[in-house]
Amino acid sequence: MAAITTEEQDRLEFDWDVTKRLASYLTPNKTRIYWALAASVLSAAASVAGPPIVSWAIDQGVHTRNLTVVGAGVLAYLITQGLGALAFRVQIRLMAVTGQRAIQALRNDLFSHLQHMSLSFFAKYETGRLIARIINDVNTLREAITWAVVGTFRDLLSLIGVVITMILINLPLTLVSFGVLAILIFVANIWRIYARKTYLAVVETNAKVNAELAEAFNGVRVTQAFNRQAYNYDRFATTFNYNNRASNIRATLVASLFFPSIELIGGVATGLLIYVGGTLVLQQELSIFTLLTFVLYVDQFFQPIRMLAQRYNLFQSVMAAGYKLFHLLDRPIEISDRADAALLPQIEGHVTFDQVSFTYEEESDTVVLNDINLDVPAGTTVALVGHTGAGKSTLVKLLMRFYDVTEGAVKIDGVDVRVVTQNSLRSQMGVVLQETYLFSGTVMDNIRYGRLNASDAEVIDAAKAVGAHDFITALENGYHTEVREGGSLLSQGQKQLLAFARALLADPRILILDEATSNIDTQTEKVIQTALGRLLEGRTSFVIAHRLSTIVNSNLIVVMDHGKVIEQGSHQELLARNGAYAGMYTMA
Repeated sequence: MAAITTEEQDRLEFDWDVTKRLASYLTPNKTRIYWALAASVLSAAASVAGPPIVSWAIDQGVHTRNLTVVGAGVLAYLITQGLGALAFRVQIRLMAVTGQRAIQALRNDLFSHLQHMSLSFFAKYETGRLIARIINDVNTLREAITWAVVGTFRDLLSLIGVVITMILINLPLTLVSFGVLAILIFVANIWRIYARKTYLAVVETNAKVNAELAEAFNGVRVTQAFNRQAYNYDRFATTFNYNNRASNIRATLVASLFFPSIELIGGVATGLLIYVGGTLVLQQELSIFTLLTFVLYVDQFFQPIRMLAQRYNLFQSVMAAGYKLFHLLDRPIEISDRADAALLPQIEGHVTFDQVSFTYEEESDTVVLNDINLDVPAGTTVALVGHTGAGKSTLVKLLMRFYDVTEGAVKIDGVDVRVVTQNSLRSQMGVVLQETYLFSGTVMDNIRYGRLNASDAEVIDAAKAVGAHDFITALENGYHTEVREGGSLLSQGQKQLLAFARALLADPRILILDEATSNIDTQTEKVIQTALGRLLEGRTSFVIAHRLSTIVNSNLIVVMDHGKVIEQGSHQELLARNGAYAGMYTMA
């Protein structure tokens, strides 16, 4: 995700829209929040009641040497503080549960939304930064909900209670405390400016570190193959990790300057109170026990102020995290079902590209496909050939509606793919890509991925049909072997065979093979040729292949160049024309 702009930073002081949307995730837990608020009132009341009880015990008990009164004062103090501690514990427990439920709902929404984003979205944004949004920024919201939402209310109640009590006890001493408060507000305002800048720097460098880590680990095989470990280490250590360390140190420095300053101001306030109050005591205008109460209140006066100032930092993080999360959640899903989208009925597989043109960006002048007209009868095997960048893969992506055409229409059995639901469309399609992705789980889980209700016997039959059964049974636990992340224990050829089995088990009406045999060695390729015949039989199939030897038996061969169809026909017909295809076949 891109760095936050200056205009966006200005919104992070307080964003009402972000606040309302965050509150919407708390609404289902409003009963817990009400109880937590009630607990915070009791906790604040117990905090405010402490100093008068101590002063009374000393005045009426110690001063008069009455141990009964001292004991009663101690007991009253313990009871109030015990109730306060219990209420605080209830508050934290309730808000912790509320926070976990809220972030669970938010993460679910984000995950669901991102899974439906178009391929162009994932081509633009780094995976690491998306993960940082969903993990780090959502965790920031959890901390805020647990500690700040009701905690801020408790601190405000404590501060108001202390101020009112101090005013009732002695106004001159209260004014002394307020005089020191003006200094505190000045210092806090300066700190606020620097804290905001340093926090945003921490957020941004954290996201960059996540992005760099994701890229480094995903590309570790290439890194090792080209012996670039030292280069990657220097890049990570001297740039990303160094900047992250520097931004965190700056944030810590800002905090280390502010919070000791608060302690110092509190100490100054205590000193002034002792001086002014001591003078009044000597002049017999104030009792020493009232002065004692005020000294005890000074710490309680500054404690909620310290907490509120500290939570301002968390508040900054909530605004920044909330803005980015909802900015991500509000990104429109470029390929979505229409409101009146119908279910695509069982198809025969007659595919038509009717004057199809396409560009990846609306404002781009680069035309990827230009006026494609192609009629593919049901059950036809179509081979798409051409140089890299000719538009072959884009053509089948339009068929699966990963993108929408810029002009024209893609139709299946005469139905425009844009007027039916994506689920009903893609459920009748199968695809085998050049780079097969295997998910965590067993071999059987991965083959069953395209049809989750398939029985074990059906999975095994599909594997046998594509020639994968022998190597699967040779694995440590056969079909129940864990493939690990990305199928790291399997060869490229073995992963491709599993992809073939997965496609066969799904039993699609339209099958797409995108360079599906490019990573399979010659011996393995011979094994699956018969299986491919069964896989393609009775289905409309689009085969993208650089190995022209694998598509000579196709019903229709379409030759593409720079987004246009320049030739089409059978293998023998195209050779007889002695055109572009004949030249490629001769060079192969």
